[in-house]
Amino acid sequence: MTDSSDEANRIEKLYEFGERLNESKDKSQNVKDYEGIIDATKTSVKAKQLAAQMIPRFFKFFPDLSNRALDAHIDLIEEEDLGARVQAIRGLPLFCKDTKEHSSKIVDILVQLLTAEETVERDAVHKALMSILRQDVKDSLRALFKHIGSTEEPSTDEFIREKVICFIRDKVFPLKAELLKPQEEMERHITDLIKKSLEDVTGAEFRMFMDFLKSLSIFGEKALPEHMKELIEIVEGQADLDAQFNVLDADHIDRLISCVFMAIPFVVRGASGSKFLNYLNKHIIPVSDQEINGAYPSMWNLFPLIKQFEVFSLPCSMETLAVQVFIECYFPKAYILEALPMCIAVIPENWLPELRKLDLLKALAEISPYTSTQDSRQILPSMVQLLKKYMPWRKTGEETNFTYVECLLFTFHHLAFKAPNATNSLCGYKMVTGQPSDRLGEDFSEYYKDFTERLSNVEDLTRATMKKLTQGMAEHNKTMAAAKSDEVKDKIKIQKQNTTTGLRTCNNILAMTKPLHSKTPSFIGDKSVNLSWKEATKPTAASNATTTGVKRPVNAGNGSGNMALKKGRGADGLDNHLVNRAREGISYGGRTGARGRGRGMARGWGGRGRGRGYQ
Repeated sequence: MTDSSDEANRIEKLYEFGERLNESKDKSQNVKDYEGIIDATKTSVKAKQLAAQMIPRFFKFFPDLSNRALDAHIDLIEEEDLGARVQAIRGLPLFCKDTKEHSSKIVDILVQLLTAEETVERDAVHKALMSILRQDVKDSLRALFKHIGSTEEPSTDEFIREKVICFIRDKVFPLKAELLKPQEEMERHITDLIKKSLEDVTGAEFRMFMDFLKSLSIFGEKALPEHMKELIEIVEGQADLDAQFNVLDADHIDRLISCVFMAIPFVVRGASGSKFLNYLNKHIIPVSDQEINGAYPSMWNLFPLIKQFEVFSLPCSMETLAVQVFIECYFPKAYILEALPMCIAVIPENWLPELRKLDLLKALAEISPYTSTQDSRQILPSMVQLLKKYMPWRKTGEETNFTYVECLLFTFHHLAFKAPNATNSLCGYKMVTGQPSDRLGEDFSEYYKDFTERLSNVEDLTRATMKKLTQGMAEHNKTMAAAKSDEVKDKIKIQKQNTTTGLRTCNNILAMTKPLHSKTPSFIGDKSVNLSWKEATKPTAASNATTTGVKRPVNAGNGSGNMALKKGRGADGLDNHLVNRAREGISYGGRTGARGRGRGMARGWGGRGRGRGYQ
């Protein structure tokens, strides 16, 4: 009975404190009343809940008690009672409503509470943060982004960091029109905060932040050229183009591929892609013609499987490689451990895995229409050499990767369109521009003969492969008509899609080789050829995608699921396992698309930061 009476007296006393403070014209004179409210935080649960409402309400009138009041309120946030905690959280925005100097501190407190397990408590935290953002968006954003970190000020708590990023993504970004006012000033402010945070992010985080930046009006349809330049510089920085290239650094290669594709919309809108082009020309094209030659035929059947899973790109021990290959391929572990050193011994130092090579060639093809004349002239020599590598001048029995050929022909056409006379000394053409670089007085006829023979050979192989693929499509249609289950029908649909892509690849090759037989060819510099891995779009849709800077999804844009169409070994090169794989619906041209975000990914754009994995 005594406890109940004491509780009632405390509550009544608190209401008296509040009433006197409400009625007072000079509240600073009511120090004892405010101190009584602060002291109530050490009493009963109900008194604590009531005090949690009153402390922030009258906080601004007692600056000399600010530290004591804040400390008492923070103690309430750590209470065991959920009701007291939630009430204390709801009151936090009032501390900085009229005293903005406390905004950063209150945001820091709320950020720590983003990890709350109770839904009602977590919702209260979200609402409190949004309330503070509306009161003082500039300082609040700065305080939020501080917890994402940068290379200079790294985040000390990964779990908190992830919670902050999720909050910004889900709560702040969707309300940018409401929060970012005045628009230009605040868009610039949040852009600067994001740019600083991008020094240490995962691949998924980078894409998320870039998508948001592209949605801002300063980078929108009417963006100034310098803003497009700013965006592509951000992507260049993420690609780490100043780093020494290492074919075994799978993380850097994956990051480079993604960044090139991400940069293309900005290049389309007028930004320069020279840095990417020069990097590809200096580091990628020279290693794109490396093949595996070798010995140890008794163990060679192991290598294609190892190569397929790209385990050489992983920074791990021989033992780990063996375990992974064993899991994937069901080979005896001891056999793999014996074979791996032999396989590695015959791998060229600068060998680039095929799947990454394909993605890089696709990226080069997609950016090639937007090259400058100077860049085109610089890249053409190495491009012609690479094209010859994949267009042999006679039937050798080696596999022909038609998707490589498509990429390279497309790139060659667009580079040559910008610098036509550069092809005179490379391919024996007679392009006249009136410049000394035409070199018309020199005899390059042997180059022309060699190049056109290669074109004719690849055309023969392409037509033969088209015949097989067309027959395969007819078989797919018959099988589809007889299919009973949805599972079988879905499998056949994939087979048909792969075959269709293969046919588009072949058609593109023939369309691009045809004009190159002339001594003065008409190089393709328009959009008449649509790359096989890109879906054909209506002109209006393409125009919209260009003007808005829409990013191509990494998996779709990189040709995931498309086949790197090849001709098999053998005399006629037709009845081969790779064309059969197209019939069976097996993807062999791009990534599997199984990319996640976390830092512990086995491969890919996996962890955070340069040199720490990037997914």
